[in-house]
Amino acid sequence: MAAAAAFSFASTTSKHSSTFISSNSSHNFVPPSSRSISLPLPPPSPLSLSTSTAAAVSFRIRCLDAAQPFDYESQLRSEHLKSQSLKVAILGFGNYGQFLAKTLTRQGHTVIAHSRTDYSDAAASLGVQFYSNPHDLCESHPEVVLLCTSILSSEKVLQSFPFQRLKRNTLFVDVLSVKEFAKTIMLKYLPVEFDVLCTHPMFGPESGKHSWAGLPFVYDKVRIGNNEDRISRCDKFLDIFSREGCRMVEMSCAEHDRYAAGSQFVTHAMGRVLEKFGLESSPINTKGSSSCFMACSCVIRMPWSSWRGWTWLLKPLRRSCLGNCIRFTGSSCLGI
Repeated sequence: MAAAAAFSFASTTSKHSSTFISSNSSHNFVPPSSRSISLPLPPPSPLSLSTSTAAAVSFRIRCLDAAQPFDYESQLRSEHLKSQSLKVAILGFGNYGQFLAKTLTRQGHTVIAHSRTDYSDAAASLGVQFYSNPHDLCESHPEVVLLCTSILSSEKVLQSFPFQRLKRNTLFVDVLSVKEFAKTIMLKYLPVEFDVLCTHPMFGPESGKHSWAGLPFVYDKVRIGNNEDRISRCDKFLDIFSREGCRMVEMSCAEHDRYAAGSQFVTHAMGRVLEKFGLESSPINTKGSSSCFMACSCVIRMPWSSWRGWTWLLKPLRRSCLGNCIRFTGSSCLGI
């Protein structure tokens, strides 16, 4: 009897064991090398969502992974660009003022403008806020005021400008081609708290319409405060032109005028003479004649007011030029 019972128990155990192995192997085969000698854990019981207080399961959000408006790198870049941008007010929004505004807005600077003529449509097309009243422009508190008026009207503009509505440490910059004159009138009319930077981009809408790379930009830090913010603001403005590839040249206003008087006079005198002669470019131009016609095309687009504005500076050169022309025509084939 005992032997029979033992045999029956062994058979039952063997039967259950073979059944488990067969069932397990048919659903989830485990290679011999990775089989465990321990019995598998029972499957988890389904979660019961009982409405009773004792059996209620508490759910809580531990973290949130959501897409933010900007990632960290974009935020840093945006903050850096904002720290490098300036609010620039352009006085005189004519041809040259609009020429500079295109680059200023493209670089991310905020540009506002005022002019006697209504350029509101042109300003809107460039992303510039135009003010017909200079008081309104000043109340927007620009960091930099850029004087782009003609030489003849610049002194009158400064005389009537409402400086009292600007911040006391505003930076004034001019782009006039006669630097000693610009320096003199700005030091005369601007409050002593204002910073003064005299500049002359040696290019214009024609010569710089494709690129400013390699073109000279002359500047003189006439009066810049020792405050770190004011020094940084001046450097930010100069960086506008260095970023475009300009050849940055720092020199005094007097030195600039000494160099520029001869080159400006010869270039513009030659351009105006060619304009009056009515000479036209031809398919057989030499390099020299091509340079002359290029100078003419740049000069004739400049207003005569710019030419007249150099009168006091170029008077000695004009006398010398006229004398040389008379001697030349008298001693050459032109005098026959």
